[in-house]
Amino acid sequence: MHKITLIPGDGTGPDITSAARRVLDASGARIEWEVVEAGEKVIDTYGTPLPAHVLESISRNGLALKGPLTTPVGKGFRSVNVALRQELDLYACVRPAKSLPGIKTRYEDVDLIVVRENTEDLYAGIEHRVGKNAAESIKIITREASERIARFAFELARREGRKKVTIVHKANIMKFTDGLFLESARRVAESYPDVTAEEMIVDAMCMKLVQTPENYDVMVLPNLYGDIVSDLAAGLVGGLGVAPGANIGDRIAVFEPVHGSAPKYTGMDKVNPLATILSGVMMLKHLGEFEAAARVMRGVTAVLHEGKTVTYDLGGTSKTSEMAAAVIENMR
Repeated sequence: MHKITLIPGDGTGPDITSAARRVLDASGARIEWEVVEAGEKVIDTYGTPLPAHVLESISRNGLALKGPLTTPVGKGFRSVNVALRQELDLYACVRPAKSLPGIKTRYEDVDLIVVRENTEDLYAGIEHRVGKNAAESIKIITREASERIARFAFELARREGRKKVTIVHKANIMKFTDGLFLESARRVAESYPDVTAEEMIVDAMCMKLVQTPENYDVMVLPNLYGDIVSDLAAGLVGGLGVAPGANIGDRIAVFEPVHGSAPKYTGMDKVNPLATILSGVMMLKHLGEFEAAARVMRGVTAVLHEGKTVTYDLGGTSKTSEMAAAVIENMR
């Protein structure tokens, strides 16, 4: 039995996490859910969008499935998601981008994984005002974090039978910070002779991804570049509505869709649950439940092939719950 923390989230989060929960429960994996609330809805009660008992639940179980959380404006954490990563040392953000049947895009046969360092760089938000007319943000890159994320990327490539890791940087300009990231990743790459390592400047990487995404396999990037390039990669396969994600540390992993909470659709049972379901597939694989993961993917693929029981953004008229039911029906 796998005990998993479930955070329904804000806005449309409860609809899509409920759908994903039903699908995962039908997958054959034995799961016990521990439901805890976080986000905007709990601020009045706990004075924070991320109560201590939520962190305790995730730490205790070592695993969570999370719906989207709205970042409060003008109070509380700068970002609940960033706080989760920092508090739990979820240093690796993993964002697969894989072409799916029935999803209309400009590209075919995209199958790549973006591995983003999660704990430092400009995205950490260490910044301040300099007088009235200027502001300064501090970019911190450490050898420890750079080697750790590079090792994670190469281990992932080896584990999943991937052939190449692309180290993405801007060391031609930021010679100390990105230079250290590149140097660290090069050193790690030497320990993985079975995986090809290549290097790419981040702006060239963006151009190459929209020209020939089929040439790339696993990419490893510092935090800010990873945030940008992972959304670009999602655009290659249909957008954030079909983009799963995970934030992973040495002991804890949190799986989640990467899109927002879409509060205008709250409680309408309308939005696409696919990103959350696919995040659940990633979670099943993380648990070693490969048959259950394959069963869910059979259901998803069949529903998308048929194209009848899908939500509005995928060209259909079905509700969130109806699409989930169709996936379950096609898993059998």
